[in-house]
Amino acid sequence: QVQLVESGGGLVQPGGSLTLSCAASGSMFSPNSMGWYRQAPGKQRELVARITSGTPSYADSVKGRFTISRDNTKNMVYLQMNSLKPEDTAVYYCNAFYSPKLYWGQGTQVTVSS
Repeated sequence: QVQLVESGGGLVQPGGSLTLSCAASGSMFSPNSMGWYRQAPGKQRELVARITSGTPSYADSVKGRFTISRDNTKNMVYLQMNSLKPEDTAVYYCNAFYSPKLYWGQGTQVTVSS
């Protein structure tokens, strides 16, 4: 059974930085794609960034501030978040697509506040 475990969330001041990590385990194969989503209170879960075959894509709201990267040797995905804003406050979820199934982590809280 595939498991995803996120880490790196926390409280940061506006303008600060955080790096989220997600480790995938339980499969002998590497996932086809990995990504990060977030869900703020009262809002729907939304895509933040995804990386597929080494090609990243980003939500417009985070372009130029967030960077997604992946270490295929460790089945890990990272999200470097810079210039954080209060509106980035949310629970951040990692996902991994092992065709044909999509798996999710349990989420990690990111709070941007002074």
